[in-house]
Amino acid sequence: MKILMCVPNISEGRDLSVVEKVAEAVKSVAGVKLIDVSSDKDHNRSVFSYLGEPQAVLQATKKMAELTFALIDMTKQKGDHPRQGALDVVPFIPIGEMTTEEALVIARDFGRYVGKQGIPVYYYEDAATSPERVNLVNVRKGQYESLAEKIQLPEWVPDEGPAEFVPRAGSVQVAVRFPLVAFNVNLRTEDVSIAERIAKALRHINGGFRFVKAMGLSLEGAGMVQVSMNLTNYLQTPLPRVMEAVRCEAARYGVAVAGAELVGPVPLAALEELVKHYLQVHDFTIKQIIETNCLQ
Repeated sequence: MKILMCVPNISEGRDLSVVEKVAEAVKSVAGVKLIDVSSDKDHNRSVFSYLGEPQAVLQATKKMAELTFALIDMTKQKGDHPRQGALDVVPFIPIGEMTTEEALVIARDFGRYVGKQGIPVYYYEDAATSPERVNLVNVRKGQYESLAEKIQLPEWVPDEGPAEFVPRAGSVQVAVRFPLVAFNVNLRTEDVSIAERIAKALRHINGGFRFVKAMGLSLEGAGMVQVSMNLTNYLQTPLPRVMEAVRCEAARYGVAVAGAELVGPVPLAALEELVKHYLQVHDFTIKQIIETNCLQ
């Protein structure tokens, strides 16, 4: 069966009435199942996760995009999380028999749709049009505040839509990618520099993990800080390995781990290593889970 998953991030996590309206737009499309909505006030960001028949997912994504552009004004948006647009990132993820090539067709269709609305679009990850645009960090460098100047540079002409700054919407970053795990670890300190130093140590460019993107953020409402991470390939860099690295780095500064968060849905295979590591059941496989056999 060909299933397509989409995990759009919008630049709104405080006004939950806006989040709910966007969620309703997704749920209004037959053949699409909304499986998770996660909002964060400090990040001022919400993540939607839904899946279904590919054309239905495309239709739902167009509907949620239209509503997002109408409800979110980037000239007024502030938050701790990096962002470049009201509808900041739209990754399409092939599931089951769906191929990357088929997902790319959907992603290009969506990108052209947004571009025709007069909003700039950049493709990244497997949808990238050049090596410089594969990494979202590069595409979003400077964030919304630098977009007006950046978009005028020849090397940053949008892939779709006008090479013009649209203050209200910013730009939309569209991708096709492997299922990632959004994993955050909260630390019992208000010193954000500690989270930033730990994030730096985890990143590949500084000798850390090849498939971990990390940054340090302040959680002012909770009186803590956070190491916010994306594990872009949980098979190559398992969750427990990253967790223990954060714990070890935090101990260097005399800081305890307060807890962790998994944002949105998680592939079952990503949890296999947790059982192997923490229970020391080294030959465990997800085939031993009763429910996985019932679904086959």
